[in-house]
Amino acid sequence: MWIVAGILLGLVVLSAVVGFHSGPHSHVFAGVCGLVAAIWLVIMAVEGRSAPVLWALLSADLVVSAGLGVMGWLGLSSPPGGTHRHMRLEGAEGVALGDLQPDGVVSVRGEHWSAHSVNGNVSAGGRVQVVSARGVRLEVWAEDPADETPEIEAGENKETST
Repeated sequence: MWIVAGILLGLVVLSAVVGFHSGPHSHVFAGVCGLVAAIWLVIMAVEGRSAPVLWALLSADLVVSAGLGVMGWLGLSSPPGGTHRHMRLEGAEGVALGDLQPDGVVSVRGEHWSAHSVNGNVSAGGRVQVVSARGVRLEVWAEDPADETPEIEAGENKETST
């Protein structure tokens, strides 16, 4: 009976770890495995196998399973393509903390982000706007890129007409 309990609890831990990489479905699976493990541990307690470790395992299993179930539910109920309780970063304005050549660090909404300028280099302190967020890296558009080439005025045209 202890072997089955160990296998069930191992599945909870394994699917919880996998869930951090593969998504909320694994967390739901971990929660279900945890519920099955809790039922198994209660059956063991009813049969008289009430070792102190059994109660500790049951308590830990219930807490972990409830947490994983909530994580899975929140992950599955979040809107597709969006974040659950956070505002989207696209369109937010920020400031370059160092020179973006074209990669660097920006501050957006008080948080520091790794960023890539899509329209050229940006001097430190330059204003940027978030175009897209890809994981922990932002693609930003500089309002005043540092490598912008000045326009040639009409009187300075180098072409000569003959």
